[in-house]
Order: sequence, then structure tokens, then C-alpha cells
Amino acid sequence: MPILNHQHRLLVLQIFFLLFLSPHIVVPGSPAAGKFSDVLANGRNVSDGDVLVSAGGSFTLGFFSPAGSGAAQPATRSRRYLGIWFSISPEAVHWVANRDRALNDTSGALKMSDAGVLLLLDGAGKVVWSSSSSSSAGSSSSSTAQLLESGNLVVHVQGSGSGSGTALWQSFDYPCNTLLPGMKIGKNRWTGAEWYLLSWRTAVDPFPGKYRYVTDADGALPENDLLDGNDTKMYRTGVWNGKRFNGVPEMARCTSSFADMFSFQLTVSPGEVTYSYVAKAGSPFSRVVVTDDGVVRRLMWDAATRAWKTLFQAPGDSCDSYAKCGAFGLCDSNAGATSICRCVKGFSPVSPAACSMREFSGGCRRNVALDCVNGSGTDGFEVLHGVKLPDTHNASLDMGVKLGECKVRCLANCSCVAYAAADFSGSGCIIWTNPFVDLRFVDDGQDIYLRLASSEIEDGTGTHVLDDIPSVGYYTIKDATGTFAKNRIIGEGNFGTVYKMRIADDSSKHCGKGPEKNRL
Repeated sequence: MPILNHQHRLLVLQIFFLLFLSPHIVVPGSPAAGKFSDVLANGRNVSDGDVLVSAGGSFTLGFFSPAGSGAAQPATRSRRYLGIWFSISPEAVHWVANRDRALNDTSGALKMSDAGVLLLLDGAGKVVWSSSSSSSAGSSSSSTAQLLESGNLVVHVQGSGSGSGTALWQSFDYPCNTLLPGMKIGKNRWTGAEWYLLSWRTAVDPFPGKYRYVTDADGALPENDLLDGNDTKMYRTGVWNGKRFNGVPEMARCTSSFADMFSFQLTVSPGEVTYSYVAKAGSPFSRVVVTDDGVVRRLMWDAATRAWKTLFQAPGDSCDSYAKCGAFGLCDSNAGATSICRCVKGFSPVSPAACSMREFSGGCRRNVALDCVNGSGTDGFEVLHGVKLPDTHNASLDMGVKLGECKVRCLANCSCVAYAAADFSGSGCIIWTNPFVDLRFVDDGQDIYLRLASSEIEDGTGTHVLDDIPSVGYYTIKDATGTFAKNRIIGEGNFGTVYKMRIADDSSKHCGKGPEKNRL
């Protein structure tokens, strides 16, 4: 019998792998993905061990037992769930049918009923979960369920296809802890139905947890909020300014990859207020997840490392904690730990003793009373640049008013304490009439105009607007100096290093457009 050398052994193993093993491996976009069906029709079951795979192989539906990375307990087949996950990352489960009622063994099965309703049955034939809803009234025995390349499981009438007709039911309408491209969170204004993300109870237990990520439309402008189990606000993105959420500059920053890979959509109509995002062509897999410990993360699949990379997470620093500095407080994450909170100009801490103990929730109070009677007086405004605008639940909005008229309206209303433009372009008018909270500095933030007594205005004229002084954020400086490159240094002194900067003209906010200017 001939003896195989090392190279021959490797060749034999490679041929064996290609001939016998590779047909059973599902790789997104590979022909092997077509080995599995993406459709469940009436009369067919998906039993434990069977799967549906989307046409391009991106997503898989089947039964699983959760096992979190680093979890103390391994996956156990005594807790079985029906879910949908990324084929390249089986631990990344984005939807679970029976998250609040686990199966106790592997005898479960998913089937399509004669009425066109998906049924998850246990070994005794009892219904553990179903897709039954009001929309199923028009379904019939010709209904089928299809797992789409988007990760959406859709029930439609056989023959209508995934690209035509109206879905009778779809998993995207029932999100769990994950938002995928094409999904939405928000509220149906006609029916009152809400779509939101709800965390798992633990990393290894998909039972509904205590953290929700919602689109809040009850303020003057919509925003996304992270809530705890008592519906207490933990974090807010800041209001939608027509382009992005005001407190999330990463959504527009050229170097964050956000602008290159995603487009963001906020829909405000008589029927709904919803937020969604779309992945641009060629973008890697992505998802937004609410974790069991109360963090919102935007993740992207890194093919080189075969791991999920965090692009953004919130809360990201102490200033992201809702109302960290109380009423009329301003949070600055770049300040020292003992001075992260301070009062806006014209205000002082309600409790200096508490502030000295780094307890800032008591907020601030006005130093000098306003001079306003029946809309007349001597009050003025001071502008604060580069901020995430405060919570707008106590504010009013008029999109038909420009900034100049907004100032006039604020002065005429003795209850007005501040105003700001509603849109990133400077149009629209937001007016706050009560103490505001959750004001913080952010890169590429907006301006807010604070109402003060004339004696508090620096130039004594009743107005102090620093429009001629540009507001430049840290990341803008970092990019413009080549990450503080040595060849950009033009001088050094007792107070630090001076760099030469190249910044795109403010007239163009788009990546890579606009003439560059040299700045010190």
C-alpha cells in the first residue's frame, strides 16, 4: 500500500471536503443556500432540526437554545425557541416567536394552518405561539410564509410573491430586541399600535426584559428614547433636525462610516411617526440592538475578523444620562469629573452643597428675575453653541417661522425661557416655556438662545449673539489635523500645541465637498 506524504494527505483532505462537506455549508450568497427552502406552505412543517433559509442565504429560521458569549451556562436543549438569525452569526438572533414561552424539548414544530395562520406547536399539539391577527382575516389555505433576504418572515397569499401584494402578517411588525434595515419603530397614530425594541431578560434568556427603545412623538419634535422597566427615560437621542438626531453627530460625521453605509428616515404623517434606516448597496450586515443591561448598540459585521463591530453605543458617557444636570443645567463630558455639570449663564445651583458632592439633579435657578409684563420688557438673549437641544416635552413648535420671528415670539411670551431653530438649516421655531433639562455639549451641535435679564447680558444691549464665532467639535478638529499629526504642528507654548487645520467650508456639510480653509 503506497504511503502518502504530507502534501498528498492535504490534497486528499481538500478534495474530501469539497466533495462531501461543502454542499452542507450555507454561505450567504452561495449556491448551497438554495439547498434549503425559504417557503413554508400549508401542509408542510418546520420541525426542530429543520430550517428555512432566505434565498440568498443571509438569514435562517429554525429552533435554537440560547447561549450568550461568556455565559456561565451552556446552551441547553430543554429550552427551545423558534427564531431568525444571521446565517454567518447564529448567535445573532434578531427575532424570537415564543420568547415568553419556551418549549421544554425538541418536539416543537411550525406549521401553516388552513386559515393561513402560522402555528408553533409543542409535542402534544398545543399552540405555543401563533401569528393570528386582524390582518389574517383575508388569508386562506393558499397562504404561504416566506423568509426574505431582509430577515423578514412574511405571510402572503400564494402567487402574490414577496414583491407584490400586501403582507397578511410579517415578523418586522413584531420586533424583539433588534432593528434591521427596513424595519421601523414608532407609532401608528390611527390605531395606537406601537413598534419598539424590547431587550432580552438576560444575554441567554430572550424573555422580555426591562429596557425599551422607542420613537417618542409626544414632544415638539420626534426623537428616540431608551426607557427602563418603569418607563423612566434613561437616554434620548435629541430631536430630529431634518437630517439626523441632534444629539447623535455620528449619523452625519464623514469618518464614522454612518454616512457611507446608511441613510436614516423619520416619517411624520397623519397615520404614523416612525424611524427606520436603510443600508446602502454593498454595505455589510448591520443591526441595532438593545442589550439586557440597558445599552443601545449599532453593530456592523466585520468580514475580516468575522465578528460584530460596535459603531455606536448609548449611553456613551455620563452626559448621556437623562437630565444628568437637572433643570437649566449644562453637561460637558470634556470637563473634569468634578465639574461635568454647570449652570447655564445667568443661573446658579439650587443646592451648592449637593453639587460639591457631585449630585447635580437638583438643577439651577435664575440669578436675576426676568423683566417681562404683558409681553414687554428689557430681557435679551445669549446664544449657546454646539449643544444637544433640551427635551421638548414642555416646548412648542412652528415649522413655518424663521429664527428672527422665533425671537420676537419668545420675547412676547413672558413664560418663554429659550428658543432654537427646529431644522439644521435654521428654519422652524422651538420655544421652551418651562425649565428645560438634558442640555449637553455635542460635536456639530445646534444653537439655543437663552432668555436672560438685561443685566446678565455681557454687552448690556439686551442681545449677545456670537454668530461670528464658529463652533468646531473635537472630531472635526481631530480630522482636520490628521489626528493631531506632527507635520501639522506650527507652534508650541506653555498652554499646549498649535496645529494647522484644513476644514471644509461651512457652506458645504457633505462629505468630501466644499473648498478647504486653513485654520489655526
